[in-house]
Amino acid sequence: MIQGLCRRGLAEWLIAACGVWLMGLGLYFIFVRPALLPEDVRYMGADLQALQAVAPHLGDWLGKVFTVMGGFMAGAGVLVVYFGWTVMPSRPRGATLVLALVGALTLVLMSAVNLALHSDFRWLLALQPLAWAAALVQYELQGRKRSLPIRSASHSK
Repeated sequence: MIQGLCRRGLAEWLIAACGVWLMGLGLYFIFVRPALLPEDVRYMGADLQALQAVAPHLGDWLGKVFTVMGGFMAGAGVLVVYFGWTVMPSRPRGATLVLALVGALTLVLMSAVNLALHSDFRWLLALQPLAWAAALVQYELQGRKRSLPIRSASHSK
């Protein structure tokens, strides 16, 4: 194996951890999340029984929608873990841009919508984009540190 290729810093660990979190969130959506949370009904300003009377299959439909969403979340999480663990250490050109776009389209968008909805989980969901941003900053700092020229002892005199 190429020396230095497997060196993982804080950035790689944070991104991989965010990927694991995405996988967990996806599995929650697939296996645990009810079709309607109390906050969903509260946001719609409707009574749950009234919703069920008007749309008796709403719960079944939402269950399928959340299964699909959960699958996409878990799948994205797998890719994020892979990227953080195996791709980031090699520092390919464009990695920071790709990570910024992925973070914006997944974690930031989800958190922004949950903040706008005043979700009961909004503050918990706001932590992931912060961890992602910290990872990006750390990744850039690691890259700059590695690209600095190494001064030999003979040049330092």
